[in-house]
Amino acid sequence: MLAAFLQGELFGYFLVFARLGAAIMLLPGFGEGFVSPRIRILLALAITFAVMPLVADGLPPLPGDILGLVVILFGEILIGLFIGTLARILLGALQSAGALVANFTNLSAAQVFDPSAAGMTTLPGSFLNLMALVLIFATNLHHVMLAALVDSYGAFPAGTAPPLEDFAESASRLVADGFALALQLSAPLLVVTMIMQIGLGLLARLMPQMQVFFVAMPLQILLGLAVFAVTLAAVMRWYLDRFAEPFAMFAPG
Repeated sequence: MLAAFLQGELFGYFLVFARLGAAIMLLPGFGEGFVSPRIRILLALAITFAVMPLVADGLPPLPGDILGLVVILFGEILIGLFIGTLARILLGALQSAGALVANFTNLSAAQVFDPSAAGMTTLPGSFLNLMALVLIFATNLHHVMLAALVDSYGAFPAGTAPPLEDFAESASRLVADGFALALQLSAPLLVVTMIMQIGLGLLARLMPQMQVFFVAMPLQILLGLAVFAVTLAAVMRWYLDRFAEPFAMFAPG
């Protein structure tokens, strides 16, 4: 009885934990550097026990040799890392947008410590990053990520070889879309900054004795922060809509 449990049920839980644990290690909010590893492991275990009854019928039997076991576990970990990487790329797009906002507002030199990135980053980038984490949980988008993990067993059945070519193509496409998304999020400031720079250039030609530099920097900071504050709600709504799109590929049907 005990041997059958160890060879069947325990192997299934371990297999599910391999995929879910690898994904939670990277998912925004769950896999941040300031989250204790013990909490992440306990969370992954709790989700594993909740998901196991839903996917138990599709799990493969215990392989007869160590090599087969290693291959299956490696495939499950790779699928989990792929799902977590998708979310992490989208969060990186917001950090890129924050860097563009910092350049447009002359705040690129204002570096602060970002706990989610575990390093120094620009002030607007850190602000947008932390706001995104709050909004992801406030709008229940973390449920979308967890649902994608469960739905991934329909798209990538456990025990089958992961489609590495499709993974690489999807990741590269999402990186390109991430740069486009960063530019879209910072587009209001880009337009305002271009208009202001053109106006200051004309002013410098009309009034050569005027010290345009001393006027432009505080004006650009003030105008940039004002536009950033006015467009922040629309920018974050646009970002959250784009954040949920890649996880739809795992939905059945």
